[in-house]
Amino acid sequence: MHLKTARSGGAFIGCGNYPDCRYTRPLAGDAESVASDGRILGQDDQGVEISLRAGRFGPYVQRGDATEANPKPDRASLPKGWSADGLTLDRALALLSLPREVGKHPDDGVMIEAGIGRFGPYVKHGSVYANIPEVEEVFTIGMNRAVEVLAQKAQRGAGRAASAGPLRSLGAHPAGGEVQVMPGKYGPYVKWDKVNATLPKGVEPEAITLEEALVLITEKAGKSGGRKTAAPKKSTAPKAAADRKAPVGKAAAKKAAPKRKVATKG
Repeated sequence: MHLKTARSGGAFIGCGNYPDCRYTRPLAGDAESVASDGRILGQDDQGVEISLRAGRFGPYVQRGDATEANPKPDRASLPKGWSADGLTLDRALALLSLPREVGKHPDDGVMIEAGIGRFGPYVKHGSVYANIPEVEEVFTIGMNRAVEVLAQKAQRGAGRAASAGPLRSLGAHPAGGEVQVMPGKYGPYVKWDKVNATLPKGVEPEAITLEEALVLITEKAGKSGGRKTAAPKKSTAPKAAADRKAPVGKAAAKKAAPKRKVATKG
């Protein structure tokens, strides 16, 4: 053991190979001025020491020391707004106990947990996370409040799904089913059945017609090898007019000419 002096002020006793060995003890009467890194807060109910340490991403608390048998002891970062100077043993133990079990959800019996994550305090039910506003609520939130927060998260999700409805309905596809203009992550597209065709650059979703959409859908279905689509029906009036103007061959004219009755002598 050797007497050391911390850069931030305060003397303490540490191992001979400090800082590789993190074992420290403040000198009597100097506990308030000991550096945060390595300050002993007390022991848990198993007699394991709880210490406050300085890390790359800020102060954190740790249970015990890293050993060959336990290279990664329990650790928990101090939440935003918590002062390292005023941290107590009880607060440190509360952090190390997270995530905290709130209780089983009344609908399916799956455990609800409360914790502090990358994006702040939360409650978790299965794979669903819902943020809560205050860190302190993680340690006190009850079943009713947790279920309420999770239900609000589900309602917000349902609202977002509903808002992603079609921009326009263009009409019925010749093969059946509605053709719609939909909003998309990479721009608007036309949708029919399981075929989605992105609108070409310069084509506005407010201006595209059903006929134009049918062409896009047919092309898209052909490229993807999906369901064959019926092309838009074309008017037969011009074709009929063309047939009337087309020249008639001699054989066709002879066949088409009305037969004359031949009078016979009686």
